Amino acid sequence: MKRIHVFEFEDFQWFPKFLRVCLTNYIVTFHRLLDSAANLTILLTDLLSRTNSRKIVDLCSGGGGPMLWVYDQLKAEFPDLQLTMTDLYPNATAVKRIGQEGPVTYQPESVDAGNVSENLDGIRTMICSMHHMRPEGLKDILANAQEANQPFLGYEISDNSFPKAIWWIAFPINIISVLLVTPLVRPMTWQQLVFTYLIPILPLLIAWDGAVSNARTYTLKDMDLILSDLPKTGYLWETGAMEGKGGKKLYLKGIPS
Repeated sequence: MKRIHVFEFEDFQWFPKFLRVCLTNYIVTFHRLLDSAANLTILLTDLLSRTNSRKIVDLCSGGGGPMLWVYDQLKAEFPDLQLTMTDLYPNATAVKRIGQEGPVTYQPESVDAGNVSENLDGIRTMICSMHHMRPEGLKDILANAQEANQPFLGYEISDNSFPKAIWWIAFPINIISVLLVTPLVRPMTWQQLVFTYLIPILPLLIAWDGAVSNARTYTLKDMDLILSDLPKTGYLWETGAMEGKGGKKLYLKGIPS
């Protein structure tokens, strides 16, 4: 397996909540610049049509990622669509902003992607979060979706195809990106500005987590290794790559058969 598991700060339970919020809000902005919603709309339109499901359960939602934009694009074709966002460490700001009523909600309770409650049925999505999981943890998440007979979509913005020797080139590039992109972050908070420009903790944290994300991303061959241990009947897994801003994006689809 090419993928290696190096720590990311946001994975730790002790990581300060206000820094986690700043970091995840930055990630939302980065998704907007990469137009992740365009690829995700294509992938989810296919899954919604093939499964006749009209519910999406977003796992590891963080600050919301691109899923709110995806929902806005999908609801024209699927007007009865429902989106439920969840996280192991729910983003309090996003929970308050999105709320718990209507077709789009954010669960305030912690949700373990490897042990999703039966009442959360629908297409399970993991947007740029599969790489946070160790192989056994990811296998448990995929097995849980398969056992519950729920569709699945995993999506990563890095294809991890470049040589290991240049993984870390991304670190200084990411620092510069943080300084340039931060003014676009919404909602903007004083913490985002202070800990980016006056006390530059966020550029270092985001640069590290971003560079490490490349090393942790599962290649298509890595995904196949994990899928090889899952039952071969009653469920279809598909892996693939598609073009997008900034390079190839990888996906993993699961469809009850």
